[in-house]
Amino acid sequence: MERIDRIEQALRDAFDPVELRVKDQSHLHAGHAGARDGLGHFDVFIVSDAFKDVGRVRRHQMVYAAMGDMMQTDIHALAIRARAVDE
Repeated sequence: MERIDRIEQALRDAFDPVELRVKDQSHLHAGHAGARDGLGHFDVFIVSDAFKDVGRVRRHQMVYAAMGDMMQTDIHALAIRARAVDE
């Protein structure tokens, strides 16, 4: 399974999102830290009821937690835009 598929699956399992987009932006960071070591740069846009009444920092923490070990083995950088359904 590709990294992007694993990221999407982890986010679906954790948040049951109504909208989810994950983009691999590693090619934009060639030569940068992390990319040299084979880790990826990803952009995540996620909309879920799980983020209702949750602040931005906590939302990011929730997404990082959902990524689990992938933050050490696959992901160097993760740009996160997490929204509640009513936002």
